[in-house]
Amino acid sequence: LVARRRDRLEALEQELLASGAQVVVVELDINDHAALPAAFASIEARLGVADVVINNAGIAAPATFLKTTADVLHDTMSTNFESAWHVTQEAARRLVAARKPGSIINVASVLALGAGPGYAAYSASKAALVSMTRSLALEFVRYRIRVNALAPGWFVTEMNRDYFATAAGEEYLKKIPPGRAGQLDELVGPALLLASDAGSYVNGVTLPVDGGHSVAL
Repeated sequence: LVARRRDRLEALEQELLASGAQVVVVELDINDHAALPAAFASIEARLGVADVVINNAGIAAPATFLKTTADVLHDTMSTNFESAWHVTQEAARRLVAARKPGSIINVASVLALGAGPGYAAYSASKAALVSMTRSLALEFVRYRIRVNALAPGWFVTEMNRDYFATAAGEEYLKKIPPGRAGQLDELVGPALLLASDAGSYVNGVTLPVDGGHSVAL
């Protein structure tokens, strides 16, 4: 488990330990690329080479294109795209050195497949992630490392919870094809497919998990 907030990491660690899982917690800002080798080494020392890696860190700062500052663009691309690039590079180097197969799962977005007003920077960062997914699927297939992406639609998360609690947010959800936000549990099955041997012949795919929202974009 890799994230910035120690308290959240420890809470999830205890939940997983209670289920019988083995857990390693690494407190890390994913944009600190220089810290990645040590982070992976600490994981490897406890659990072995990481053979399934999920790049799910992301931020969003909705604004129209003309009001999107250079700093917002930089931060969005750095967190949503560049961090996944560097994490994947570190993970793949270790898998190749160990001659182990693996699965890389990038969490993109329905907005990588279509567009929405006020999300130009976010959409661009997630579209870059989708393009990287396809490129690396071709490069890594010789090493038996699959690279795929999930493209979630609207799920209620920390980034959007306040908005979807408003009347405007509730009204917006009624207008999208599924008529509701996704439940986080609805991402579990697709993620397990891409992570496991159940998806052993799935490579280079971006799988929408959006209740059909992307079809209407």
